[in-house]
Amino acid sequence: MAEVDLKDPLAAFRLDGEVAVVTGGANGLGRAIGTALAGAGAIVVLADHETAAARAAAEDSALGRGRAEARAMDVTDEATIAHVFEAVVAAHGRLDILINNAGIALRRPAVELELDDWHRVMDVNLTGVFLCARHAARHMIAAGGGRIVNMASIMSFSGGGLYPNISYQSSKGAVLNLTRALAVEWAPHNIRVNAVAPTWTRTRLISGFLEQPDVVAALEAMMPLGRLADPEDIVGAVLFLVSRAAAMVTGHTLPVDGGFLAQ
Repeated sequence: MAEVDLKDPLAAFRLDGEVAVVTGGANGLGRAIGTALAGAGAIVVLADHETAAARAAAEDSALGRGRAEARAMDVTDEATIAHVFEAVVAAHGRLDILINNAGIALRRPAVELELDDWHRVMDVNLTGVFLCARHAARHMIAAGGGRIVNMASIMSFSGGGLYPNISYQSSKGAVLNLTRALAVEWAPHNIRVNAVAPTWTRTRLISGFLEQPDVVAALEAMMPLGRLADPEDIVGAVLFLVSRAAAMVTGHTLPVDGGFLAQ
């Protein structure tokens, strides 16, 4: 990877000609990340089990003016994951970036959480991240390097919040250390692995809360900056971590949290 030109440091954020896969890319944060990567010059593959929504997002002129495509992917199905990455490399000749964004939350107190629900959250939020990272890395190793960004959470660091969310907190805490472990293991292959840890963000994942003004007010009161995040607040951190500007950053989890963790 070329060094940053200090006379034109913004050029280090360009991704021209590179290929990025964004899981959970059909909506919300995944779509916003895909739009930002395409805006920086990447060819973006929106991988999502909601295939029609991913296709509609890829056809949105705001996303990439022909620089995006949709692929059907269930991150709990390893055969599908392998097929998608193989197809992407066959179509474009390379795979440079993976954004592990797909995730779910099932909010239940620990004593009431069904085991099947626990497994479902772990399968998507943790095992899905591992499987996508592993299959992406196989192609990246063969090509001489790449970058992976996993979507962690402020709940990777905290067991608090307004409500019990044990399966989500556990899965996102594990993503933090998975990120560190993969970063160390794959550093000799020139693969950088980092994570972004957003605060509560205005996406479908918390849509139920957004319809309750008292809950929104309580969440905002927990933020030193006094508001929830929008998807556009998160994409800059992702773009930084996959760019040349972060060439010496690996194994790091970057909170984008409005000051929540500083308290």
